[in-house]
Amino acid sequence: MPSNEPEVILTPSPDTIEQAGRVRLTATLDTSETFFITEASWNFPGRGPFIVQTYDADDEVTEAKAVWHVPDDQTPGTFDIRVRVTAELHLARRGSGGSPPAPTTVVVHGKEEVTVRARPFASGDAVAVTMRRGDIVETDDQAFWVAIRNSTQALSFNRYAEFLAGTMRRRDVRRLAKLQKVRALPFPDMDQYRVLKTATEVFMMAHCGVRVDADRLGRPFKGLDLDEERVRLNRPDLDDDPFRAEIRHQWEDYITEGPRLPGEEDQAFLPYLAVIRLKLGDVDVVGDRDFGVNTYGILQSKLTNPCLIELIWNYWHREAHLVHAMSALLLRFQNVRTGRGPDPLAHLEIDPLRPLSNLMWGMVNDEQHRLTDTRVAYELFHHYGISMLQPGQPPMRPADSRVHFLGSFHRLLHVVSIFLKEDDDTTVLADAFPVLNALKEVHLQLTEGQGNQYLELPWQARQEDLMYQYMLARPEMREFLPSRVMVAYPEAWMDPVETVKRLYGWPDASVLHFRDLAIFGEQLLLGIRYGNWNDIRLPQQAANWVRYWRPELQGYIHAYQAVTGADLTVDPVDTTMPSILLRQRLLDQLAGTGSRRTSAAPVQLPGYSGSF
Repeated sequence: MPSNEPEVILTPSPDTIEQAGRVRLTATLDTSETFFITEASWNFPGRGPFIVQTYDADDEVTEAKAVWHVPDDQTPGTFDIRVRVTAELHLARRGSGGSPPAPTTVVVHGKEEVTVRARPFASGDAVAVTMRRGDIVETDDQAFWVAIRNSTQALSFNRYAEFLAGTMRRRDVRRLAKLQKVRALPFPDMDQYRVLKTATEVFMMAHCGVRVDADRLGRPFKGLDLDEERVRLNRPDLDDDPFRAEIRHQWEDYITEGPRLPGEEDQAFLPYLAVIRLKLGDVDVVGDRDFGVNTYGILQSKLTNPCLIELIWNYWHREAHLVHAMSALLLRFQNVRTGRGPDPLAHLEIDPLRPLSNLMWGMVNDEQHRLTDTRVAYELFHHYGISMLQPGQPPMRPADSRVHFLGSFHRLLHVVSIFLKEDDDTTVLADAFPVLNALKEVHLQLTEGQGNQYLELPWQARQEDLMYQYMLARPEMREFLPSRVMVAYPEAWMDPVETVKRLYGWPDASVLHFRDLAIFGEQLLLGIRYGNWNDIRLPQQAANWVRYWRPELQGYIHAYQAVTGADLTVDPVDTTMPSILLRQRLLDQLAGTGSRRTSAAPVQLPGYSGSF
């Protein structure tokens, strides 16, 4: 700055002040020339725009003064007070000899710090109180829950429909061509159906499971919805790349922690499966293509790429009458009359010019290769202790069952509802120990039934039900199954199922609730089954599990009450079989419509074998 231009000396008094106090500010020109202030613009913390003071040069003002009234709620700390001064050289000195002439008008700036301290409370003061939820401690298993959601969403019907519509990758196309050569069916003219069945298998092979590999940490999180995961994990402050890196870091720690056998220290496992591997320490891990007595061992793919599906998904879709509706249509396709009285599907005539006819022809002839209701019922009893066969059918003779699963699962949902209420109440520290204990009980029940057909039967059941959904979603179905267009179902197969239910007078609970029970139930049970809950002692992990899965937990509780009438949030917890509650609701429905069938006798549903 040239020597003949002024400087601003800004003096705050005092320079340390309490909230609600006043700071007097003086801006003085320091110069050897005669300058007078014509304008002073002040900027105080929290005040936004400048406060402007103007003066006439004839008044010969050499210092400007202002007062900063510190707000009551000013955040304690050190702040900059800024002033912008415009000054004009005195006319008598303008152009004087000796030194170079000074500019007529100059603009100079000044800055000084002021420290604000919190004001001590006085009698009668209002005290601001802030209540917030207790601290959330991050745990590595949160990344596993993210992987579960991503995996189950990859197997959804909408993804499946997109896959069949032509979005297969080259690898999937090659796999489809290879499987078609070995998936022959002993009936003529079934090419369309054979392609559908093989493509469905390829879809599941490509999207089912979570790859546990320390060298490919991003594989389980491909296509992840980062915005939703940020909300679930309470990380709104992280951008996409840091957030994605944090999830991968948690995942790496999760799959590499815990003891390992000698020589497998660098091998990645889910902690639960790592414990199982230690139990079978005398058994080698072998490749999937190995065969023969010399390859006795643990299959590598089952250990490091578990397929994350649950049979409860199929159970709730069957209770939604997905299979029953398809069975009724297949019977009518074969020109078989179902039930007494007028035929609800009398106008069903599928012309042979479109693919649906060939697909149904193939499905009819392939019936011998599909799972029967009895096989699925036995497996459900083995997995969850849930009975699907209704009164009037042959009694079951299961080898064993999880008779305590339903009670344990419903008690878990009950204590979860209590925890969520306490967690939302900022005056209470929610206790997660009851949730942790309930998770251990459900985990024990699930793993006890994790044998025999555990993997293969749910795989085939999922493949068959996806094919049913695809056929029901075909546009040809709209011609003879008119739907309620203004009901926005999230998946295209749901409209036809609702229509068939109305035509036959089946239970009127919306298929939407059953679909939610299927999706939410599968995700919740996967997180319980494959989590190493027996080795967890700290309640923070249980609390994080509830907070992450809150939408699914509350959605399941609501949907269960909507279809069965049982409220799982109240004492005593209802442990009645869902099929019994559904049957009772049907009897109430028939009684409400004036039907004479109001006794407790089995209700035969037209269109499929079995009773309800």
